[in-house]
Amino acid sequence: MSRLLEKPNIAMSIKSTGSQLSSTMTTASATLSSDLDDADTSRTQLSPSETSGVVLVPATTVTPMRQKIDQVVISLISGAAAGALAKTVIAPLDRTKINFQIRNDVPFSFRASLRYLQNTYANEGVLALWRGNSATMARIVPYAAIQFTAHEQWRRILHVDKDGTNTKGRRFLAGSLAGITSQSLTYPLDLARARMAVTDRYTGYRTLRQVFTKIWVEEGPRTLFRGYWATVLGVIPYAGTSFFTYETLKREYYEVVGNNKPNTLVSLAFGAAAGAAGQTASYPLDIVRRRMQTMRVNTAGGDRYPTILETLVKIYREEGVKNGFYKGLSMNWIKGPIAVGISFSTYDLIKAWLTELANLRRVEK
Repeated sequence: MSRLLEKPNIAMSIKSTGSQLSSTMTTASATLSSDLDDADTSRTQLSPSETSGVVLVPATTVTPMRQKIDQVVISLISGAAAGALAKTVIAPLDRTKINFQIRNDVPFSFRASLRYLQNTYANEGVLALWRGNSATMARIVPYAAIQFTAHEQWRRILHVDKDGTNTKGRRFLAGSLAGITSQSLTYPLDLARARMAVTDRYTGYRTLRQVFTKIWVEEGPRTLFRGYWATVLGVIPYAGTSFFTYETLKREYYEVVGNNKPNTLVSLAFGAAAGAAGQTASYPLDIVRRRMQTMRVNTAGGDRYPTILETLVKIYREEGVKNGFYKGLSMNWIKGPIAVGISFSTYDLIKAWLTELANLRRVEK
């Protein structure tokens, strides 16, 4: 009987031992998990030379080169989409502006620009308002893609605002170099777009291919780069001022609000301000390049704009500063901020979305 009475004590001892064993196992499991986490963390921080023979999990095997390639691809896609959307929205206003820029016999006014839009619609139909937009798309898609991507790369090369520094001069230089890079690689398409914008399909060029064919045969291949230097001189203040203004406003916004990713409306406002500043800084040279690009198809101008200097002198003597160098600027103050605002905000939005999508795909792997 005494032995039977001792059985509960044995059970209690076993139970206690089991409880201790369970607690010990739990502690060991937690310690093992922590050790594994530490080991995994230390593994991801190893240098390339130390990882020889170590098998990494596919989700963490993203090389710096692959990251750079992904960033370039994302920038190209985002820039192309941003440029295409922005230019399509303001295409009718752009065509109107170009037609007034190349003529010295018709003064610019909002009433005259509305009359031009009405006459174009009545005589050629609504699609005529977007005439030349195919050439614009053929140019703006690679142009915007190259420009935004080049800007990212020039910022990295020049160490713009690196480690929280405020390098305003480098910020402007990065934008200017991005504009020169993209303009140099796509200039013949810009000339073709201008030619199509100032002619109709009956007396001018019916297709983009015909523009290049006629210019090559009738005027020579060098004509495809007529006005190039005026364009480069103009893109330096335009792209530099645009990117500088937009990046500066984003920086100031971050310092005040503490958010480095402004919402779409704020980005649109910053882009609009950047567009207005950039257009104003470079507008006289924009007039010069349009006159030089279209002088063979512009009956009012003829062949009277052979060089940048002669074009500047002629415009100043015959039309003055306000009605010559800044002719149609008020139209640019409407379309420029709209286009640049849409372009910058769309670029940031699509880039953020594609970056997040790329990160999710890496995690899923």
